[in-house]
Order: sequence, then structure tokens, then C-alpha cells
Amino acid sequence: MAPALPVVNRVLLGLAGLVLLAAGGAVLAAAVGAAVPSWWPWSGPGDVLLAQSARQRWRAESWWWPVVIVALVVVLLMGLWWLLAQFRRSRLAEILVETADGEGALLRGRALESVLVGEAEQLDGVARAQIALHGRRTAPTARVRLLLEPYASPGETLHRLSAEALDHARTSAALAALPTEVRLRAERHHARRVV
Repeated sequence: MAPALPVVNRVLLGLAGLVLLAAGGAVLAAAVGAAVPSWWPWSGPGDVLLAQSARQRWRAESWWWPVVIVALVVVLLMGLWWLLAQFRRSRLAEILVETADGEGALLRGRALESVLVGEAEQLDGVARAQIALHGRRTAPTARVRLLLEPYASPGETLHRLSAEALDHARTSAALAALPTEVRLRAERHHARRVV
């Protein structure tokens, strides 16, 4: 089952876009003199977004308008970042596995990720593993994050991860290569007072 978060993001982004489009259309309609609802704050071409008293209220404060402009730019950039994030596929949904008869089969990316996580967490010294597959379905790449126990040897853990878990994944998915980026982090243990 696909995660609901991307769907929620797209729905919220669509609703925000519709609200902004409707508000912009209503402001444009009022600016050209078209009929707008009686409750709309701007009803004609002579109306302004901020009344003169509102504009002059903060005129003596030199920080006000730069703060407003920076805040609006930040909101705009965050909105653009959010929009662009919707088109980025965060994880590989499926991998094309070549079979001996020349046909292909599709392997779910999440299935391979969960198997890799299980094998990585069984390695001695690994407290927790997170694995995500990216790239194309014919040429996947892996991003691995390992949380190591304090006694673990990073070199040995990395060697065993490559020789065991990643090699099993390459073999089972009939991949020529599985480029992998591994990030290691040591688990921190805080000193405790023994009474």
C-alpha cells in the first residue's frame, strides 16, 4: 500500500493553489471593474490592498517593510520548494528483474528494502538500519544509514554489509551493480551513575 503522505501533500498543494487562484482572480476582477461579491474588501479599480492609514502606521519603523518583504519571499520560496518536492520521487517503487527466458519481472522496491534492512540489522554491531532505493528501475541505487553499537568496528561492518546483505540483494534481483552510499553513525551511550 502506497504511503498517504504524498497524496495529502498534493491535495493540500492543490487546495492552496485553488484558494490563491480564486483570490487573485477576484482581485483582478475588482481591478478591471467587474462585479464582485458585496463582502469582498476590494470592490473597484480605485481600491488598494492596504489603506493609507495601514500603510503609514508602520512608516516610522525602519524595520517593518524589509521584514514584510523578506517574510513574503520566504513564503514564496517555501511554496515553490513544496511544489517541486511533489514531483520528486523519494523512493524507487519497483525494480525490473531480468529473467533467464528474456522476460522481466517487477520486484517491489519496499520489499527489497525491508529484506536489506533485516539483513543489515542482523550484522554484529548494527543497532538500527535504514535503507532507501533510488534511481531507475533498471539501475537502482541504495542509500544506507547504519546506527552502530559503541563497540562496532566501522570497517568490518561496512565490509560485511557489502559482502553479505548488498551482495545478496544484487544476486536475488539479478542486478549487474547496486551503487550504494553508506552513512555510519555511532550510537551514543551516556554515562550513568552507579550507586
